[in-house]
Formats: sequence, structure tokens, C-alpha cells
Amino acid sequence: MRWSVKIAKVAGIEVRIHLTFLLLLAFIGISYYQTGGRAAAIEGVAFVLIIFGCVLLHEFGHAIAAKRFGIATPDITLLPIGGVARIQRMPDQPYQELIVAIAGPMVNVIIAGILFLIIGLKVDWDQATDLADPTGSMLAKVAAVNVMLVIFNLIPAFPMDGGRVLRALLAMKLGNARATQIAARIGQALAFAFGFIGLFSNPMLIFIALFVYLGASSENAMAQMKEVSTGVRVADAMVTELVSLEESDTINDAVEALLRTSQQEFPILDREGRILGILTREP
Repeated sequence: MRWSVKIAKVAGIEVRIHLTFLLLLAFIGISYYQTGGRAAAIEGVAFVLIIFGCVLLHEFGHAIAAKRFGIATPDITLLPIGGVARIQRMPDQPYQELIVAIAGPMVNVIIAGILFLIIGLKVDWDQATDLADPTGSMLAKVAAVNVMLVIFNLIPAFPMDGGRVLRALLAMKLGNARATQIAARIGQALAFAFGFIGLFSNPMLIFIALFVYLGASSENAMAQMKEVSTGVRVADAMVTELVSLEESDTINDAVEALLRTSQQEFPILDREGRILGILTREP
């Protein structure tokens, strides 16, 4: 991903940080410093790093599950809005997609479960879920955030994991294309609901609504394209009437060819018909 830097490589997977993530850390540090001084700034930045450590483990959950089915993950990038595991492709079999999709949230379930065992259930959870409260227990806050990550990621809408879980379950009966269409429509309906609620309450819901709607639309378009192209040979899609130019042709001849066709590339041939090069529309 552009504007990202490699910080580590684990199990053959590059871990990268987007430069905007550093801006988030700077913003958190400055904000906490202004309200509580140096100690608060350090604690605030540490909390964000711990949370994104949990996000990174979440993405590794997806990557490890995908690897089980022979699918590689070249890298994982941390962004201010979360993590992105660049899995080469989603599994073709619904049960495999279900396992890959659910693996990420299950990591957060395990993390939250371990923290609950450590701190117990006798915690002021109202205080723990108030992430801005400096008096709250750090472990309780991390546990609460992991629970939130599970709930958010299992919303049955693309591009969240819940959308893929829903698609996988539907695909077991309906096929991938139809399952994607239904899951996308459910996601779009949820997006409208989030947007409507956001108009009267939290504006952040409007951003989430846009994120969900675009993700659902994109996933549906890709699935339909895959369905249409399945079984189509390259020979059926190739251009057979290709306009070429000779090495002796002038620029005026090339301009005329550009105007009378929609071709993007024009092969330049010598007298024996061998290709010397390519003339493109774009410089």
C-alpha cells in the first residue's frame, strides 16, 4: 500500500504501518498531554498501541486461516481506521470463507476471555467503556475494546467480517453470486439505517454508513463480474480486428487511427510484419 512503511516480517507476512497512523499517534499524544501532562500522553499512546496490537493479531487470524487453504497474505497494513490483511484471494468454498472470516473476531474473543480471567468480572464496565476516563483500568479498557471489535466486525454487512460470514452461510445453499447479492442488500439496508440514526445522534454513524454502503456495492459488483466471466475463454474476449501502423507511417496517420478507433494501443510493424513497438494513447 502506498504511503506505508515496513516495520517487521512475521511468518513470511510483512507488517506495515501507514504514515497516517503516525499522525493518529501524534494527535493522541498531544491531546492527552494537554489534559493530563506527560504521563497521560504516554498512557494514551500506549493504549492506542495495545489496541492496534490486538487489531494486528485479528488480521493475523485471517492470514493464518487463509494459509491453511493455500492462500498467501503478502502483508498487513495498520491504518488509523484499523488493519488490512492483503489476502491474495478469498477461498472458493463457502466453508473455507466462513473459517477465514470468523478467524479474526475469534482472536479478539480469546484476548477478551484471557483478560476477563485476569481481572475478573467485578469491574465497573461503565467506567471501562469510557475510554477517555484516565482513572479506568487499562486491562478492563482493552477487554472492552476487544468485545467492541467482535461486535463491530460481526455486523452482517460488507466489508466487515460479518458480511463474509453471512455470504458464506448463504452460499452453502444459494451459490456465491446470489449469496453475495443478498448479503450486499442487507449491508446496504443497514447502511441506510446507520446513516438515518447518525443524522439525529452520532455523526460517526454517517461515516460508517458510507463505508458499509460502498463496501457492499463493491463486493456485489466483483461477485457478479466473477459469475459472468466464469468459463469465458480468453479467445472469446480478445480483440481480433486490431489496427496497426507501419514504421513508415506519419504522426498524422497515427492521429487518424486514434480518432477512428477506440483502441488504446497500436502495434508498429516493420515491412515483414514483425512488431517493433507499441504506440499508446497515453504518453
